[in-house]
Amino acid sequence: MLTPLPSRFVTSLLLVLALLLAAPAPAQNWAASEEQLAGKIVSATGPKTIALEVLNRSSLSAAKTDDIRRNLLTQLAVMGMHFAPAEQAAATVRLSLSEDLQSYVWIAEIRQGTNASSIVMVSLPRSTPLSVEPEAAAMVLRRIPLWWQPERILDVLVVDGNPARMLVLDTNGVTSYRLQDSRWQAEQSLPIVHSRPWPRDLRGRLILSKDKDHFWNAYLPGVHCRNSAGAPTVMTCYDSDDPWPIGTDLVSLNASFASARNFFSGALSPGVGRQTTAPAFYSAAAVPRDQTTSWLLAAVDGQVHLLDGSTDRVVEKLGWGSDIASVRSGCGSGWQILATGAGEGRSDAVRAFEVIGREPVAVSAPLDVNGVITALWTEFGGTGVVAVAHNPETGRYEAFRLTLTCGR
Repeated sequence: MLTPLPSRFVTSLLLVLALLLAAPAPAQNWAASEEQLAGKIVSATGPKTIALEVLNRSSLSAAKTDDIRRNLLTQLAVMGMHFAPAEQAAATVRLSLSEDLQSYVWIAEIRQGTNASSIVMVSLPRSTPLSVEPEAAAMVLRRIPLWWQPERILDVLVVDGNPARMLVLDTNGVTSYRLQDSRWQAEQSLPIVHSRPWPRDLRGRLILSKDKDHFWNAYLPGVHCRNSAGAPTVMTCYDSDDPWPIGTDLVSLNASFASARNFFSGALSPGVGRQTTAPAFYSAAAVPRDQTTSWLLAAVDGQVHLLDGSTDRVVEKLGWGSDIASVRSGCGSGWQILATGAGEGRSDAVRAFEVIGREPVAVSAPLDVNGVITALWTEFGGTGVVAVAHNPETGRYEAFRLTLTCGR
């Protein structure tokens, strides 16, 4: 027979258990990593006068970032370093505080005079893994049909107004439509004049213009077309290897297109931070965060590269295809990545991803599109993505808008 425990003992035991359960999780220990990184910087430069810039590209708070910067300056000073503005320093150190799901990654880019930059880094495991907020997992992809036709559609531009108008770029030219009685009515067809034959896998981009003398631009391999103001509209095309705008009015980036092929060469303007070259890629998606914007590139080599302004890192792409684009939803971090992948049968699917730290995490269910995606472009304003799919059953090309809404 068991003897019951005294009530005072039980009460004390319950109090101890409650205190243990309420105790905070162990704090992240930064000191060792700060000392290790300071040692690597001094080894690379020698004791001298430096300028230190710290960029937070992680989920760390501004207060914690300031603490890391102050502690690193202290460690460097102990090791004989002095500090000055960049124009007076013998070396500049640009530190990026990054992360993935399991670790923090600190990368220091060191520049000394005209010498090539050197990179040193440290990583430390998280005390707790980074996870996606529950609300992010409830995002829903929606598909809104725009237009279909037998000829290949390269891009579609919808312009709000009264009435609304739509431009369709295909292999022959640009056709404008006006919304009347809930139907798109053709207004005008503008043929594209080009001196060189089109490549086999033709691509094109329609984008609103920031210039006052014309309303929109069309970019095709080796050709740039623009409309002129007035009615009827006139389109002028000329041979050009000007970079294509691959971002939006909110997050801009230009890239040179290989006119005889179907991909971008990797030359960027004005660039992502200090990065003006990248591997050749099919498509790109912006990842805006606070005051900085990183870019994901679906490269020709089948990998996905993340450019953060100083480093080029290959990330896990989770079965992505060659078409990606970003969308400004207001959910989660505000911007998500839409990426193509294999769907049911011979069809593609599109899925939304949130970039957590430096890794993409799925935040929506896949959306089958009844065909193979041939184009994916972020719309002006960023709130939607225009997709084009080739339906193998009907043989027609179908353009539709993809939007992302927050869940419960």
